[in-house]
Amino acid sequence: MRKILLTFAAMAGLAFSTSAFAADYKIMAPAAPGGGWDQTARTMQTVLQEEGISGNVQVVNVPGAGGTIGLAQFVNQAKGDPSQLIVGGYVMVGAILTNNSPVTLADVTPIARLTGEYEAVVVPASSPIQSMKDLVDKLKADPGSVSWGGGSAGGTDHIAAGLIAKAVGVDPTKVNYIAFSGGGEALAAILGGQVTVGISGYGEFESQIKAGALRIIGISSEKPIDGVDAPTFKDAGVDVTIQNWRMVTAAPGITDEQKAAITADIEKMVQSKSWKDALAAKGWQDTFLAGDAFDKQLAADTEATTAILKDIGLVK
Repeated sequence: MRKILLTFAAMAGLAFSTSAFAADYKIMAPAAPGGGWDQTARTMQTVLQEEGISGNVQVVNVPGAGGTIGLAQFVNQAKGDPSQLIVGGYVMVGAILTNNSPVTLADVTPIARLTGEYEAVVVPASSPIQSMKDLVDKLKADPGSVSWGGGSAGGTDHIAAGLIAKAVGVDPTKVNYIAFSGGGEALAAILGGQVTVGISGYGEFESQIKAGALRIIGISSEKPIDGVDAPTFKDAGVDVTIQNWRMVTAAPGITDEQKAAITADIEKMVQSKSWKDALAAKGWQDTFLAGDAFDKQLAADTEATTAILKDIGLVK
């Protein structure tokens, strides 16, 4: 009888301990629907559920200020809750600096870098700009005449536009950059001719490029990419390479055991066929990195981004 009671107690203890970890997740995309963070969160939602890693995954959007509004809300409301996650990335690193955000990535629990994506420069199909050379010529003649439509101020898109200007001898502080809080808004402005060029991750433009509504004139990779009909910036004479990366972090104040359980779920997700198929379909590169290695990389990227933003005049 005593053995049965002990066995029952052990089972009850196991049930209690596993319930401390999140079978269900709520993922915040700190941007408007349609952009890269929203796509990342919703891809995670689909894969976690399809693969049986999580029974129920919800996605919520909290746009504004390069993700820092959502980040502040997440830090204040999710503390100690292992069921809550937030996606972010290189854009957020810059936005924290340019917005002087009181909340930083030091206030959350980093889990993993998930994907990387190269920056594409596009124009509407009707644009007279046919190449990066045409764009550079126009930029050199009058920097203000070229309006760049992209994501939030201080993010990867903004940094890339500044680096392009700097590389061709144009004062990067003269870049006429128009920030949009979501990929859907930016795309509408580009297609509508409200901006001269669009700059963002290739995946956000891919369907419109393939449909012929947008023309891609350059991509920020080191080498040409199969299936992308455009030269690299370098091959087009602009010595710039840059990659946007996206990550997932957990709430502040969770235990080491809870962090380990979340990390295990994310590792199962990125190893699944569904995730790999999604990356291929969206043109995202697999840059998965977790644990201490990711913590160190995040610190290094934050330091490098601070230097870049100062160099192009976005941070004093």
